[in-house]
Amino acid sequence: MSTFSIAIHGGAGTLVKGMMTKEKEAAYKSALEGALNESYETLLNGGSAIDAAEKAVIALEDSPLFNAGKGSVFTADETHEMDASIMDGKTLHAGAVSLISGIKNPISLARDVMEKSEHVFLAGQGALQFAKKLDYKIEDDSYFYDEFRHRQWLEIKDTDSFQLDHSAKKNSKFGTVGAVACDKTGNIAAATSTGGMTNKRFGRVGDSPMIGSGTYANNATCAISCTGSGEYFIKGVVAYDVSCLIEFKGLSLEEAASEVINNRILKIGGDGGLIAVDALGNISMPFNTEGMYRASKSSKGKTEISIYLE
Repeated sequence: MSTFSIAIHGGAGTLVKGMMTKEKEAAYKSALEGALNESYETLLNGGSAIDAAEKAVIALEDSPLFNAGKGSVFTADETHEMDASIMDGKTLHAGAVSLISGIKNPISLARDVMEKSEHVFLAGQGALQFAKKLDYKIEDDSYFYDEFRHRQWLEIKDTDSFQLDHSAKKNSKFGTVGAVACDKTGNIAAATSTGGMTNKRFGRVGDSPMIGSGTYANNATCAISCTGSGEYFIKGVVAYDVSCLIEFKGLSLEEAASEVINNRILKIGGDGGLIAVDALGNISMPFNTEGMYRASKSSKGKTEISIYLE
C-alpha cells in the first residue's frame, strides 16, 4: 500500500494579514479542516482519488466563504457564472463545465461530463441542458445570494472594472477552490471549481475549467489544481507545465511546482499558487501571493491547515 494523501485550497491571495480577524481566520480554517477530514476519510476507507477530490471540492462549494458554488461572486449582469473541471490521473479522462448557473455543485456536473458523455468540456446553455437531462436540480438565484459578495459587486457595478479574488487592490480576497488526491492504489486526481471574478463581462472564462491550465492529473507525473490570475495561468499552461518539468526534466514534485509558481508565472506577470500531489503521495503547495487558503493530510501522519506563510 502506497502513501495516500489529500491537499485542498480555497484560493491564493487572502485578506491582508493585519485585517484578518481571529474569528475570520478560525472560520476559514474550520471550513478547510472539515473538507480535508471528509475527503481524507474517503481515502482511509479505500476510496478512489477521484472520489476524494470531488468530495473535498463539494464541501468547499457548499461554504459561502469561498468563491465557488454557494459563495460565487456576481457578474456584471448581477448573475453567477460558475466553472469547474476534474481529471483522473489513471485514465487521463477529464470533464469540465463553464458559464453555468443554478447548479449547486459544478464539480459534480464536471465529473458527469467526464463519465456520462463523450465530451470533455461543456459550456453555457448546453451544459445546463446536459444537467437537466441528468435530473439536476436547478437552484433558485437566492441560494447563491451572499450579502458580502453582493457588496463586493456594488462597489464596482456600472464600471469597466473587474476584481480578481486575490488582487492587491481590495481587501476581500477569496478565490477558486480545488483538491488533489493520491489514493491507496497510487492513483491520483485533481478537481477545481470557481465562481470567476467579480463584475466579469462577455462570458469571461479563466483557467479553472481548462484542462492543462488550471487542472491536470497524470499518474506518471502529478495532479495539479491552480488558483490565481487566470489569464496568466492560461498563457503559461501552468498545470501541464508542472507535469512537463517532472516528465521531461526529471524534477521532483516540489522542484517543478516551485519553478512554475516562483519563477515562470511571475516572469509573465501572473501571481497565485497551486496544490500538487504525485503517485507516491508527496504534496507541494507553493504560492507567490501573501497567502493561500490551504490544507493537506497524509497517511504519513502530517497535517497542515494554513493561510499565510507560517
